[in-house]
Amino acid sequence: MTHSRGLVKLVVVGSLMLTVLVLFWLGWKERWNVSGAGLKGEWSAYGGGPSNTHYSELDQIDRDNVGQLEVAWTYDTGDVFEGSEMQCNPLMVDGLLFGTSPKMRVFALDPGTGEERWSFNPLEWPAGSAGGRARSVGRPRNRGVTYWAGDRPGEGRIYFAWRNWLYALEARTGKPVKGFGGGGRIDLREGLGRESRDLSVGLTTPGVVYRDLLIIGSIVSESLPAAPGHIRAFDLRTGAQRWVFHTIPQPGEYGYDSWPKDAWKYIGGANDWAGLTLDEKRGLIFAPTGSATYDFYGANRHGDNLFANTLLCLDAATGQRKWHFQVVRHDLWDRDLPAAPTLVTIRREGRSIDAVAQITKSGHVFVFERETGRPVFPIEYRKVSTIGVEGERPAETQPLPVLPPPVSRQIMTEEMLTRRTPEAYEWARERFLKLRSVGQFDPPGLQGSIVVPGFDGGPGWGGAAFDRESGMLYLNSNEVPCILKLVERPKAPAAPSGRSVYDRSCASCHGRDQQGSPPEFPALTSLSRKYDDEELAGLIANGSGRMPGFSGLGRAAIRSVTRYLLTGEDTLFKSDSPTDASPIELKYMMDGYPRFLDQDGYPAITPPWGTLNAVDLNNGRIAWQIPLGEHPELVAKGIRNTGSWNYGGPIITAGGLIFIGATNYDRKFRAFDKTNGRLLWEGMLPASGNATPSTYLSGGRQYVVIAAGGGKRGGESGGKYVAFALPDRKRK
Repeated sequence: MTHSRGLVKLVVVGSLMLTVLVLFWLGWKERWNVSGAGLKGEWSAYGGGPSNTHYSELDQIDRDNVGQLEVAWTYDTGDVFEGSEMQCNPLMVDGLLFGTSPKMRVFALDPGTGEERWSFNPLEWPAGSAGGRARSVGRPRNRGVTYWAGDRPGEGRIYFAWRNWLYALEARTGKPVKGFGGGGRIDLREGLGRESRDLSVGLTTPGVVYRDLLIIGSIVSESLPAAPGHIRAFDLRTGAQRWVFHTIPQPGEYGYDSWPKDAWKYIGGANDWAGLTLDEKRGLIFAPTGSATYDFYGANRHGDNLFANTLLCLDAATGQRKWHFQVVRHDLWDRDLPAAPTLVTIRREGRSIDAVAQITKSGHVFVFERETGRPVFPIEYRKVSTIGVEGERPAETQPLPVLPPPVSRQIMTEEMLTRRTPEAYEWARERFLKLRSVGQFDPPGLQGSIVVPGFDGGPGWGGAAFDRESGMLYLNSNEVPCILKLVERPKAPAAPSGRSVYDRSCASCHGRDQQGSPPEFPALTSLSRKYDDEELAGLIANGSGRMPGFSGLGRAAIRSVTRYLLTGEDTLFKSDSPTDASPIELKYMMDGYPRFLDQDGYPAITPPWGTLNAVDLNNGRIAWQIPLGEHPELVAKGIRNTGSWNYGGPIITAGGLIFIGATNYDRKFRAFDKTNGRLLWEGMLPASGNATPSTYLSGGRQYVVIAAGGGKRGGESGGKYVAFALPDRKRK
């Protein structure tokens, strides 16, 4: 009898324990939604979550107490070097904060103290190998990592890319996951459908997780030969490629007839470098793409060029196209879609609409219904000039939304010339009268034309933040004009040399005289003081900062141009580069990337030079717009509220606040009232916060953290993460 009772008791207890375990498992699966989307209080994915809203439900810091914010902790990566940047949007998930350093070291920190828990250096792959000198890294750009919760509690993984390698690390230890690819990494050059082994393929913006897939875009060269920018999905456990969507369509695929028939064999680009957005409930992935290579002259790619400059909606499980919208046809202005779109729910004409909002470099916001791609606001196709240079065939019409209005100026007139000083005005006017300035979609020519907003926007890669309470979309924007001018490209010589390679592949940015256009395109006249042959050759092959890799030139060409840059010696070589297969030799190239600046280096247009904007997506109107950023040296002269170049985006919280760094020269981190744009708080950073911040809860305390990396446009470089919080009363 006693034995029977004991057995019954054991069965009951066992059943209860099993029930608890099942509930725990189901709760954990629900907690993570199988994809890595975390709990309230965590910042589990780039942009705050798969919907990329940059929104947090935390409200411990609010309008009333934000003025009390103070530095809670600082983490020094120790990896800063001349010209380095740090654009990472850090994650805080499952009790750890994850980020990257200027030299692409990945680390995990205690989110409450900033104390380092582990660090992984891809230069030391495999473990214990010599990493080489740090300066051989170049100037990598990385905007963060991807987190996956794994198959069971405690098995989380971190995914990140360095150059052409995609790594998987154990989230708790930072050790490579042995079952992923070859001992913890895969080569992104493989699986693109054509030979890309000697081409530049990388990843600057982290991918997204859907079920057991990691879905990513890529960054590729902007000069031919270049890899195609196909969208791909990889198995999270093994690294095996599961599906691919061809952004440059192949025979028989939709959009193939918008290119020359063999374009898929030689055209590169049409890549999603800006990131992806996921509608988990519907299983839809939204991918914004950039322009086809070459950016500014398309004689070898006649046609509209789908799916370049396109917002793609794909089935996340299979990669099949659901719908698309091409924002720019046959792009000749480097009008890449600059940021992952934002999932929004708005009220329009009495109904609730689940939509997706895509910002553009030109300052527009396109809004589409998620499932159908139907525009929420009218879009009109405007006739534009088709008068291009020899061999060019510009598109006859281009789409522009009727609403919302653009957040940036669309044309520069003489009345907009700078009035900073009389001398600056006269200098700018003299130059202005020698250029064309007729607004959007003016085909590039030999005279030179003003492009406004400039090549970096308008809105940029920092992306937008959406407030679901009000239907407001917040985005920062640049207002600095650029000059677009074509020049004849030197013909390929019968006997190639280092100088001829430089003139054809490098001079468009750095000038025939190697003087560049500092700070973005530095002079190359003193490279021998910084690099030896091996280091410079590696930098040319792999790229650095904005410069893509030129591995497609071939080893012989890279060796020859390296010698030319370091010693001035112009040596002949026998080409071993992969052919770009283009049937047309491109006659023209861009004459650098000059900004339209005055003689003192300030924008030659009247302020604001940078803005923060609130766009009401319920009615398609701009609710408010304010200057963002200042130039300290102008403030000292009494010139305020100019705005400035800004890189990195905003976040918004349930406390009614917008947090943003971004400003390039004043090194400030700011908090604004979301309702009216009123400045409520600002703090100083050790370097400009050219990154999107994150906010999270740790130990019951809300933190806001930002990477202070600087390094943009001559700004001082930094290597610190700074976390702010309200005063800790317990410790005081």
